[in-house]
Amino acid sequence: MRWGRAHPELSRIMMFLRTLAGGPRWAIIRIISDGEKSTSEIYNELVARYGFLMPRSLLYYHLDGLEKMGIIEMVRYQETGKGGAPEKVWRLKIRKVVIDLLSGTINLE
Repeated sequence: MRWGRAHPELSRIMMFLRTLAGGPRWAIIRIISDGEKSTSEIYNELVARYGFLMPRSLLYYHLDGLEKMGIIEMVRYQETGKGGAPEKVWRLKIRKVVIDLLSGTINLE
C-alpha cells in the first residue's frame, strides 16, 4: 500500500513542503519579505543578491507555485512604463507555517 493512501492527511503536508523545496522559492520569499515587489524587481534581485539566472518563464512558475499554496499573493498590476503589458506586484501573505504532524493540518499565519 502506498504511504499517501495509508495516511491521506500527509498528502497536503508533502505538497506544501515540495512547494518550498529549492533555493529560488526561498529566495523569492526573502525578497518579498522586504515589502511589495514587482515581477521585474524580484527577477533583478534574484540575479543581484542570489546569482539565480533563470528564464522569466521559470520565475513565473515559481511565483505561481507559491501563490497556489497561499504563501504569496498578487496585490495589483503596475504599468511598466515601456508600453508593454502591466506586470504583477507581489507580497508575502504569511510569515509563519505551523504543521501538526499528527493531524496533518497546516496553519498559515
